[in-house]
Amino acid sequence: MFRFLAGLLALASALGSAALAATVLAQAADPTLTPLWNLTVGFASPESAYYDAGSNTVFVSSINGQVLEKDGNGYISRLTATGTVVSEKWVSGLNAPKGLRSVRGVLWVADIGEIVGIEIDSGKILSRVKIEGAQFLNDLATAPDGTVYVSDSTALKIFEVKDGTATVFVEGGDVVEQPNGLLVEGSRLILGTVGPAPSGARGGGGPGGAPAGGHLFSFDRKTKQRTQLTMQPVGGIDGIESDGKGGLLVTDVVGARLLHVSKSGDVKVLAKFAAGGADFGYIPARRLAVIPFLRTNTISAYDLTAALK
Repeated sequence: MFRFLAGLLALASALGSAALAATVLAQAADPTLTPLWNLTVGFASPESAYYDAGSNTVFVSSINGQVLEKDGNGYISRLTATGTVVSEKWVSGLNAPKGLRSVRGVLWVADIGEIVGIEIDSGKILSRVKIEGAQFLNDLATAPDGTVYVSDSTALKIFEVKDGTATVFVEGGDVVEQPNGLLVEGSRLILGTVGPAPSGARGGGGPGGAPAGGHLFSFDRKTKQRTQLTMQPVGGIDGIESDGKGGLLVTDVVGARLLHVSKSGDVKVLAKFAAGGADFGYIPARRLAVIPFLRTNTISAYDLTAALK
């Protein structure tokens, strides 16, 4: 439902510093980063940016309409790693595309109630996997064996898709809170949440005014055993990427911040923004974070070399 995403944006303004004060963070007084490059034309409610190492390409999904409207207005843009737009509408005709990840030469896109597979070499749509029971597919992650995981922030589920068949991987607000960001790291699936699910909810919910008290969890991909990675609330977690050293980089879309989470679960603020950055891409070789800003229709890239020292 639209109010889920709209609720996140309103929540960021309404909560302000009070919500952030509830988190336990190591941070500078006013951490800032200057964009290495900034794109202001060609995007319409960009929700996700993703760097595909195989093609050395940054892909960006633009919702271009309501977040749950099947209007065919959504599209994927293709950029160089240095911020040049190769194709503004590389793939069009999607509905409200959000999370992006690639595996085996295919870019997968979460699109409301289905995931869409696009061949990176040609830009052709290869498959559409409709997911029964899906309400608001948000972020997704891919495993080397081709498995795709996708979060449903309204149904409070994570789906697992193998060989074109979708099943529920884990579900329930007591297990996944309000799920959003996903990342596969070896044998585990990492989940970042927006915050606790409404009391008693096991699906069909939304933010409902809940504080931006999201956490990071990991699930064993075979046993589904859950491990809580952050004890204190972190924020409204959206994008998750590995820092390459056992830690994680995280965008807090509600608090408008970029965070670093160490292997031990300590959280540091790397940057504060004027607007909430959503699901972001990361170029490890350059330590470059490519962040879409949903409300301002911009894409900005930040060099994290100094911030990660």
